Amino acid sequence: MSLIRSLLAGSCALLFTASTLHAELRAGVARIDITDRTGPVNDPCFAKALVLKSGETTAVLITVDAVAIGEIGRIGNGFLATVRGQLEKEAGISPSSVVINASHCHGIIRADTAQLVVQVVKEAAKKLLPVKVGSGSSLENRISENRRIKMKDGSEVDMRRAYSMPRDEDVAGVGPIDPQIGLLRLDREDGSVLAVIYNFACHPIMNPPHKGSSADFPGYASKTIEEALGGGAMAFFIQGCGGDINPVRYKEVNNPASAEPLGTMLGASVLATARQIKTADDSTLKVSNATISLPRAADYEKRIATIETEQKKLLAALKPTNINFKSFLPLLIQHKLWPDFPSHHSQSYLHDQSLERKAISQLDADNRASVEAYLQNLTVMEQLTRLNTNLALLKRHLAETKAAAKPTLDVEICGLRIGDFKLVTFPGELTVQIGLNIKKAAQDANAFVAGYTNGYIYYTPTVEQRTNTGYAQEDCDTLVAPEWQKIFETKALEVLQNLAR
Repeated sequence: MSLIRSLLAGSCALLFTASTLHAELRAGVARIDITDRTGPVNDPCFAKALVLKSGETTAVLITVDAVAIGEIGRIGNGFLATVRGQLEKEAGISPSSVVINASHCHGIIRADTAQLVVQVVKEAAKKLLPVKVGSGSSLENRISENRRIKMKDGSEVDMRRAYSMPRDEDVAGVGPIDPQIGLLRLDREDGSVLAVIYNFACHPIMNPPHKGSSADFPGYASKTIEEALGGGAMAFFIQGCGGDINPVRYKEVNNPASAEPLGTMLGASVLATARQIKTADDSTLKVSNATISLPRAADYEKRIATIETEQKKLLAALKPTNINFKSFLPLLIQHKLWPDFPSHHSQSYLHDQSLERKAISQLDADNRASVEAYLQNLTVMEQLTRLNTNLALLKRHLAETKAAAKPTLDVEICGLRIGDFKLVTFPGELTVQIGLNIKKAAQDANAFVAGYTNGYIYYTPTVEQRTNTGYAQEDCDTLVAPEWQKIFETKALEVLQNLAR
């Protein structure tokens, strides 16, 4: 507890800059294609830069169509330092003023993306012009669903393509989504739109890999927005607290997966509200940068031991059976469709009964037992697959934690205010309840939350999710202890409140 109290007490370094009074807000935008075209490509991935300046304050917002800023995917762990270092050296931009958000799409990007990002920021910085600003929010509840499933035994499991869905009869409920879209609109002096920033929470994983590299639904949403607005307007997607949010019907097997309709709906919802936003002269520009220490997970060995014990129990529960899948499937259909007479027509059963023969009925009993044993074995197989997948994650992070040899993990939290629009960021895959909690506590209609920013520390679930006994990816593919939630939510609220002053 002393460690947690010390973390909450302020083990962070805070840098804060704000625009001077009566300054003019100027902005410039640029984009660059970062798609690796050596393999199949469905649609392009971009890096986009928004450079803002008001008085002595400069802020740079960069969005990349990539899975993460470090750790996984094509962007290496040195990416953030490289980009910030070069921008400071070549453009005089303070590292603490640079905010980089990954959409978390699974597109394949170029190896030289860091250099391309530096290039696009410098290009945007050359295009600064006076802008008016306006903010607001919209709703989109048609394209996402919570991927964690609440079970009747009190545990939670998740929907992933790595393993099967649980049995319907064992499911008790589902988790929430966040349908809010946070919006910022920047207009040129002539009233034309320069940029739209939209913050939304959902995993961009609806484009199947066989279609080729893709920016997924955010790419289609931004294309919809930009084509509708015209005039060179640029749309910036900011990933929110989507750690446990899937595209809707993610596990559908009867229709081809497609990100395009989801992106088109999101883009249409952004447009409907963005067009109604009134922009005005407002030079408010603030950017803050804080480093906080989070407690690392210390329960890996305990959870690993629990899974391995459960594995042994499940393996012991496998039953011998006389059939294989080839014989199982037709028997299952026969016994489900015609439970009274699965093997023959009723006439055969009645004929044998008249002669006091039991051969067919005994055959049915034997086959029914084999079918039930096979079904139970399938259920065991599904449970083992889930456990095996999450056990591997726990073992990987145990090794990483031991190598770190430090009980805490330092992470960066940024705050950005443009006009009335306020954004607090975090490098983890924040689950949706975290964002809902922070926005409720802030009581500010123009305050929003983004994960996947300025680094990557895997999933960061709620305390309830983190202590789940059902083993879902969000609570196994994580580096933090359950106490992390209070520390972050407290700091995030503080950042938003400082931005509001």
